[in-house]
Amino acid sequence: MTAPVLYDYYRSSAAYRVRIALNLKQVDYRTVTINLAENAHKEAGFRKISPQGFVPLLEVEGLRLHQSLAIIDWLDRWRPDPPLLPSDPADRARVQAMALTIACDVHPLNNLRVLKYLSGPLGLDEAARGAWYRQWVQAGFDALEQQAGEGPFLFGETPTLADICLVPQIYNARRFDVPIDDYPKLVRADAAAAALETFAAAHPDRVATAADSR
Repeated sequence: MTAPVLYDYYRSSAAYRVRIALNLKQVDYRTVTINLAENAHKEAGFRKISPQGFVPLLEVEGLRLHQSLAIIDWLDRWRPDPPLLPSDPADRARVQAMALTIACDVHPLNNLRVLKYLSGPLGLDEAARGAWYRQWVQAGFDALEQQAGEGPFLFGETPTLADICLVPQIYNARRFDVPIDDYPKLVRADAAAAALETFAAAHPDRVATAADSR
């Protein structure tokens, strides 16, 4: 089987999620970098294979998969071990709800294209843009802290889809100076994930360093 190809950008939260999932599933894959900062996602060649012009995009044996949670769901069915969602329906719904708190209610309001629109057409200065960013991260983290279990991860002893979504958002919160000390369960889960090589290898700093060394 030809190695899957991940169209990636090291600071994309959605691509970061998929890198973690691929590592957890022990999938060997090849990376094609799409530099969002340089608008490579808007180029005609990429738009032919990614109609929205988004990363991540995962190609597997001619199959093109879009949207991080759809990709991760496919991976979880393609390679069932280790499972990323509990088998119990109620527990599964709880983990999905935590993941969606980040993936649907926080990240879409704070991704790069939104921030560019705030500072471009809407003319917001850096302070206003920062206030916007913090508002939605803190609202999501407030809810997620209440949803989280007793750990060490967000739901028990092993990482799940919820942690896959949390870790990139914690990374972004630190980048944008969002205070996170009021979220001990989230900080604990992030630390537990950081101790695993599967998460550490997907970190943007590691990915950027690897790309620079090629």
